[in-house]
Amino acid sequence: MSTLICGSIAYDNIMVFHDRFKNHILPEQIHILNVAFLVPEMRREFGGCAGNIAYNLKLLGGDPLIMATVGDDADPYLVRLDDLGLSRTHVRRIAGSYTAQAFITTDLDDNQITAFHPGAMSYSHLNRVADARSATLGIVAPDGRDGMLQHAHDLAAAGTPFIFDPGQGLPMFSGDDLMQFMKLAEYACFNDYEAKLLCDRTGHSLERLANEVKALIVTRGGEGSQIYTGGQRHEIPCVKADDVVDPTGCGDAYRSGLLYGIANGWDWLKTGRLAAVMGAIKISHRGGQNHRASRDEIADRYAQAFGKAPW
Repeated sequence: MSTLICGSIAYDNIMVFHDRFKNHILPEQIHILNVAFLVPEMRREFGGCAGNIAYNLKLLGGDPLIMATVGDDADPYLVRLDDLGLSRTHVRRIAGSYTAQAFITTDLDDNQITAFHPGAMSYSHLNRVADARSATLGIVAPDGRDGMLQHAHDLAAAGTPFIFDPGQGLPMFSGDDLMQFMKLAEYACFNDYEAKLLCDRTGHSLERLANEVKALIVTRGGEGSQIYTGGQRHEIPCVKADDVVDPTGCGDAYRSGLLYGIANGWDWLKTGRLAAVMGAIKISHRGGQNHRASRDEIADRYAQAFGKAPW
């Protein structure tokens, strides 16, 4: 069973400033701010929510289909998808554009200044869900606004269940938009900040919003996650990581566990626990796609945390 991953493919350009921003920004001159930071450390990571989710779902043995848009500079990423055995049948190149990119500068206090260029992501609405006929499950992850709206409607019209996962794209939508997504989706997933923003924009509580879907999932970082379903709230504990290195992409790893569990008909406790294991594996590595784990290794981590392997 194929899972359609609608979302972004992006490059993450991460730079480290060996000082503190506050030492170089004069508050009384903020109205004419003109600063430059020397960043001797820089790395470029393969990222984007669709790329990260698909990478993790492939580790689990799932069959992800990425639906995304990329630019003229996408060749290294496309070669990587081929090397990983990830289909790029539904990855569309937009001529004259750049692949979506984040430029992140971090100082010694872990403060960050980020610039994000959406590039080809703004044309995600050119991709059509109807072209991915083998998909039996989907996710609408952060992407271009028009694309997210269209893909949600198309998945619902095709009768394909999907997770609504707006992530950092949530502020693009009004309360009415968000309620429409919730009515179209079978499942919805947010981090705790996004869940609060969702409630604020819609004027409804999480318990009320959970009635619109089969399951509403809220991730809470080191405090674990909660799954609202069938009038109940399941508490999923955080799985201890070998080391905490980089949270980038942990949410995407978690969502791969959700998709795998849903695709295989698991109950929500088992599904949530697998999702938590995937997040714990990812956080021990830099970037969203540099961790590697076999199915046996994933099963061992699950058994260590919960007493019994998932398969």
